[in-house]
Amino acid sequence: MVLILGGAGYVGSHTVRLMRELGREHIVYDNLSTGHQGAIEGSVLIKGDILDKEHLVKVMREYNVDSVIHFAAFSLVGESVTNPEKYYINNVYGTLCLLSAMKEAGVKNIIFSSTAAVYGDCPTMPITEEMPASPINPYGKTKLAVEFMIRDFCTAYGMKSVVLRYFNAAGAHVSGEIGEDHFPETHLIPNMLRATMGIGKGLTVFTSKDNEGDGTCVRDYIHVSDLASAHLLALDHLLCGGESKTYNLGSGNGYSVNEMLHAAERVTGKKVPYEYKGHREGDPYILVASPLKIEKELGWVRKYSSVEDIISTAWKWHNNRKNGYGDRE
Repeated sequence: MVLILGGAGYVGSHTVRLMRELGREHIVYDNLSTGHQGAIEGSVLIKGDILDKEHLVKVMREYNVDSVIHFAAFSLVGESVTNPEKYYINNVYGTLCLLSAMKEAGVKNIIFSSTAAVYGDCPTMPITEEMPASPINPYGKTKLAVEFMIRDFCTAYGMKSVVLRYFNAAGAHVSGEIGEDHFPETHLIPNMLRATMGIGKGLTVFTSKDNEGDGTCVRDYIHVSDLASAHLLALDHLLCGGESKTYNLGSGNGYSVNEMLHAAERVTGKKVPYEYKGHREGDPYILVASPLKIEKELGWVRKYSSVEDIISTAWKWHNNRKNGYGDRE
């Protein structure tokens, strides 16, 4: 049995959906602080907090859990700068509670949702897994701290792990039935699309530090369903006795915010209303991944190769569910 922690969130729910489509046994553990019960209909949900070690142990034993996929983290870069305490408590101490619960319950496998933010400002692109990690914001620092913690638990207690450092998750399920619904929404693609629909406060575009490139930051966008498939490949790798690994999840291609605005206008046929703002503290100028390692070692193949394809799935979701899951004020 696979325990999917934070499975009602954005990437988690798409992984849950894929597990259900493939008939893979799983349960979802989520406190619904940022996730949505409507995103995981058809799957067992156990409401609980990552900080509750005793509850985690009970659930792991009751359901005979052998593997954990860990999505339960706060992930807003700006918020992590203004409120680092929140991030260190949930992301770092919370994962310590999880790993301690796994140790007590005898659960040996963990797939961890990490981030490109661990790399900070890399001087060379694309970024490979061998490049030094040097995060520049508290969010990235908490994720890197967790990576070290997981490695130490694996070494000491015979656990195995796959750490997946993803770049910019984007898009929605091809059915349009589940997608991205954060509050507040900070991600570029949903905010672009909502702006074209007259929803929200309008789009703010942050400029790149010192106005590099076209003056806006460059990111590597990867479809959320492609991320989900990578998690299942990682799970099967561990269940088949594979060694602990760390992988980047990205496309190898970078697009500036301005380029993404133009792509959204091509997909929707509408102008995206926006205004420029200054540089946002903690934002590297460019983050682009090399996905070659996971492609070679686990056979990962992306189904969504263009940003237009990614935006099109998100556009379908937002048109189907203008108010998202409808469970927030």
